Amino acid sequence: MQFIYLFIGVAFAYRIAMLGVSIRNERSLRAGGAVEFGARNSKLLAGAHVAFYVAAATEGVIRQPPFDEVTLTGLALYLFGSVMLFVVARTLGRLWTVKLLIANDHVLVTSSLFKVFRHPNYFLNILPELIGYALVLHAFLTLGIGLIIYIVPLALRIREEERVMRDVFRSY
Repeated sequence: MQFIYLFIGVAFAYRIAMLGVSIRNERSLRAGGAVEFGARNSKLLAGAHVAFYVAAATEGVIRQPPFDEVTLTGLALYLFGSVMLFVVARTLGRLWTVKLLIANDHVLVTSSLFKVFRHPNYFLNILPELIGYALVLHAFLTLGIGLIIYIVPLALRIREEERVMRDVFRSY
């Protein structure tokens, strides 16, 4: 089925494009003296993300699933997550990276999105994106095992981010 290959290609291209934005922002932040926290965990999280994408893609290519209700549900979740990635990156602007960096002139973002959802990048982007990606490809094994594995470094990241934000921003 051609849709599977098109979906995988578009999903990888979008993630690579957003990684480019992250790298550009990271370089700028580091040039301004930003400090990184949880570097080891950021590597684990990135590795888990890539592994999830590759595993689900492989499972989808092997399965060659039909375009059905599961696919449509997954596509809706994936699109929602992708839009939210764009929204979060746009809201954070130059501060958005896939790493946990605090700039010297870092200002706490208090938009309504961040007031309603403490970690919108994780709960409105990453989790719907991964679940949707796996469902589109009918990658149920990856979804079941991969998501459990992914949640470990994600939970560590959230805990680290909470600690850093409380230490840096008294009003957090």
